[in-house]
Amino acid sequence: MEGSWFHRERFPFFLVLSLLLPGRGSAFTINCSRFGQQGVYTTVLDSVFDRKAFRPATNFSIPTLVNISFTMSAVLDVDEQLQLLSSFLWLEMVWDNPFIRWNPEECEGITKISVATKNLWLPDIFITEFMDVDKTPKGLKAYINNEGRIRYKKPMKVTSICELDIFYFPFDQQNCTLTFSSFLYTVESMLLGMEKEVWEIADTSRNIIQTHGEWELLSISKATAKLSMGTNLYDQIIFYVAIRRSPRLYVINLLVPSGFLVAIDALSFFLPAESENRAPFKITLLLGYNVFLLMMNDLLPISGTPLISVYFALCLSLMVVSLLETIFITYLLHLATTQPPPMPHWLHSLLLCCTSPKKCCPAAPQKGNTGLGLSPAHLPGVKEPVESVGKVPGLKEAELNGCPGSTRAQQEDKAQKQHLVSLWVQFSHVMDTLLFRLYLLFMATSITTVIVLWNT
Repeated sequence: MEGSWFHRERFPFFLVLSLLLPGRGSAFTINCSRFGQQGVYTTVLDSVFDRKAFRPATNFSIPTLVNISFTMSAVLDVDEQLQLLSSFLWLEMVWDNPFIRWNPEECEGITKISVATKNLWLPDIFITEFMDVDKTPKGLKAYINNEGRIRYKKPMKVTSICELDIFYFPFDQQNCTLTFSSFLYTVESMLLGMEKEVWEIADTSRNIIQTHGEWELLSISKATAKLSMGTNLYDQIIFYVAIRRSPRLYVINLLVPSGFLVAIDALSFFLPAESENRAPFKITLLLGYNVFLLMMNDLLPISGTPLISVYFALCLSLMVVSLLETIFITYLLHLATTQPPPMPHWLHSLLLCCTSPKKCCPAAPQKGNTGLGLSPAHLPGVKEPVESVGKVPGLKEAELNGCPGSTRAQQEDKAQKQHLVSLWVQFSHVMDTLLFRLYLLFMATSITTVIVLWNT
């Protein structure tokens, strides 16, 4: 009973020990006498396949060195709302298995074979920023050379978390990190190294990446670090991936149409202020711009406040201010041609300075209709003034009837009213020109500021 108990309890221990111990001396060379034209017999590597549950090491106090590299072949998507980067990688891992060795001269010159990965020990390298289920295809192969070096490549669709800054959209650049580390093995058991130099990884990725997409690869850099979790220390390699958005689509579909609409709105100031088509034209442009923003809303980022949204809000504000300016000038013209109020002396002097810079000295308003060089006959809503007293119908009759003073007073009042109308119309034109120049100045300053911010 005691002997059977001993064998029952100790047998798993001796089984594990027999798998871990190297065997007889240092003879790890595989007997490949049965290598033939058809490849390797499966039974030749059975002793190695039986060890796949354990890290391949003859001395477990020495960590296994795993060299890694990758090639980024595509940037699939960048989700600004979820802060995710979707890319396609070819991950390559290289390590040594001291239990797999053979002499090529005795094995018909075979120096490399392929083995199903399900029969081998694989390092548990993962990406820390990974935010999806690993969908690596099953049944992949690994190449093993005669010195026991295993080279394993696998395709990966990586959805990783990335802190995205969309303020400069669509001229933005994003910097994302891909951190490779081991989930199980600490630095006492596994160390990470580089199979290729980082500049080789960047050049290869740039050469094969699909450039017809929205994003292009700028650079790849790396840093080595150690991750401390409690009393455990894990080795890490951090890759910094810099990508840039191709702005062509957004420039053609967003910025150019918006610029055209704002330019047309500015040109509408050259329509006559007395024209009844200026205000409806500006309202039509404003409605068209709102429809444009609704149609192009799907191209804008959902979250955050990018600079392009500020640009669109600025263009919309300029169009609204332009419409308000037209309403104000139309009101002034309407007031001038219906019931013009008396013009203050300071305003008359300022108007005289603006229209005649050489005559900036205040002058008393004249009672004639030649005050500022305007002919009231050309003003809207103003009838042809009386040219001379002699041409007024019934003037001689009035003078013969004994009322020459009252007729002359009426003529003077009418001339003063027409002169006042001309002053207010002149003031309306001066205000229209002044506000238009302020509008152009504000538009140029704002758009220049936005462009400078985009270029920084």
